[in-house]
Amino acid sequence: MKKETTQTQEFLFGKKNYIIMLIGIVFIAAGFIAMAGGGSDDPNVFNEEIYNWQRIRLAPTLVIIGLGIEIYAILADPKK
Repeated sequence: MKKETTQTQEFLFGKKNYIIMLIGIVFIAAGFIAMAGGGSDDPNVFNEEIYNWQRIRLAPTLVIIGLGIEIYAILADPKK
């Protein structure tokens, strides 16, 4: 009888790349969480919280940093 050999398909990236990708996802999620909340359901009520520093500066910065980390994780020394 012949022994069956099973081929295992290797992952495209190494463990390091996946860890960096996870860090990027955490940054992006934190940016979206920082952007959420606040506001009013009544269109006639002005809510100043919509223009605070957290939504104007922090949230977009976190998302952009997260996207940069994701691009780096894809391009950084992929497993051959």
